[in-house]
Amino acid sequence: MGDLENPKIIWFKGILFFFLGSFSACLILIRHPQVTTALLLLVAIWAFCRCYYFAFYVIEKYVDPSFRFAGLLDFVQYALGRERK
Repeated sequence: MGDLENPKIIWFKGILFFFLGSFSACLILIRHPQVTTALLLLVAIWAFCRCYYFAFYVIEKYVDPSFRFAGLLDFVQYALGRERK
């Protein structure tokens, strides 16, 4: 499968991710309507966003500019020191 290049489809995919995340977070808060749950959910979302930023921006720009990751599995292989196929 090739890279996604159509800007309209890329925007659509991003909007779908946003609604999926929002819907899931709302369902969690409806099932467990507590401040603690909301705060932990916010911290988890923030931490995973920072982790993603680290994997795809920090590593490529500051640690190893020669390596490009195609996805999280590539990053895991790189982090474990395995060669890419």
